[in-house]
Amino acid sequence: MTSLTTLPADQLAERLTALRADYEDLRAKSLKLDLTRGKPGADQLDLSEGLLGLPTSHKDRSGTDVRNYGGLEGLAEMREIFADLLGVDAGDVIAGGNSSLTMMYQVVTWLLSHGGPDSPRPWSQEETVKFVCPVPGYDRHFTMLAELGIEMVTVPMHEDGPDVAAVRALVADDAQVKGMWLVPTYANPTGAVTSTEVAAELMAMPTAAPDFRILWDNAYAVHHLTDVETKSADALGLASASGHPNRPIMFASTSKITFAGAGVAALAASTDNTAWYLKRLSYAAIGPDKVNQLRHVEFFGDADGVRAHMRKHRDLIAPKFSAVQDALGARLDGLGIATWSKPIGGYFVDLNVLDGTASRVVQLAKEAGIALTPAGSAFPHSNDPDDRNIRLAPTFPSLGEVETAMAGVAVCVELAAVESLAAG
Repeated sequence: MTSLTTLPADQLAERLTALRADYEDLRAKSLKLDLTRGKPGADQLDLSEGLLGLPTSHKDRSGTDVRNYGGLEGLAEMREIFADLLGVDAGDVIAGGNSSLTMMYQVVTWLLSHGGPDSPRPWSQEETVKFVCPVPGYDRHFTMLAELGIEMVTVPMHEDGPDVAAVRALVADDAQVKGMWLVPTYANPTGAVTSTEVAAELMAMPTAAPDFRILWDNAYAVHHLTDVETKSADALGLASASGHPNRPIMFASTSKITFAGAGVAALAASTDNTAWYLKRLSYAAIGPDKVNQLRHVEFFGDADGVRAHMRKHRDLIAPKFSAVQDALGARLDGLGIATWSKPIGGYFVDLNVLDGTASRVVQLAKEAGIALTPAGSAFPHSNDPDDRNIRLAPTFPSLGEVETAMAGVAVCVELAAVESLAAG
């Protein structure tokens, strides 16, 4: 196919007329479809229906009554499951409530209010606190930092992880750069996987701040879309070997494994960091929901039970991701106006359209009854300087709805591009 960017004005005008007709046909369908959030579909939630009849006991394997107070670090059995899945020691894991995002917020706010084990002072006493943010990235990370008044500096996210040279330049001389977000495996939204080599550099690099933290959000560690079950880099081991054991704090949860609103979250970190976290937590809680943790332990049995469960998820959502690829490829391949990720795991497809047209694509889709995540959401303060990035979330709708929605999105991408080219 001929790249639209090379077409002469008369051919662009002809194409624009045809596209407007296609778009009016799309609008006439009166669609009401939603690709905005990476939520599990009802069929995925049904996979965990057995949880509702559990637990069958009220005691863990040590004989402790899980209905009572205590056990701030969570059930040993639950911690062991997370440890196996994340490739860490069970003693480094804390199993908490239903939300890893809550644990992240606790960590950042407590670093601000108290500092970490190796902090010279609470972060709030610094003139400015900055975080490195790979982009495109996870919008909730960015909105959390914005809420807390933390300045965000961006680096590009590549297929093998964040741009290490750019990160190193930011952290080497500026002690105000205190932390970094990273989704290391099947990153949100690109699907990128941080390689062991990149992870090793991040853990070993010199930083001006002695208490620099990498918040390692392994939200999609077991969310594979193919038979290739990619393993995450050993962040804790690499950090310890490089002499910076306190640098990474890892997070994960079962939110997209069992029930999104009633799962189990976990934090994994060095001995100093977990002791620091539990001390802070002890003033806010007496123990997590151990009944729910025991319910999950009975449901899965062990980490292999989780892996088997995730293959059922894969069977449900992989066809939806294929439908995204098919729709975009059928309409846009070779036109020179869009590129998109082809993830082998995670929950999103990262779509880059012609510069300056992402907001227009989202507007056109909305007017045609297709809700997309706002353009720029994968950047701090929703500011994509090139106005080209759109995150697609195909898991929640049915397969047929994904097929219909993505065919419509492809029309909107082409129409917005031709409008821009014809005007320019």
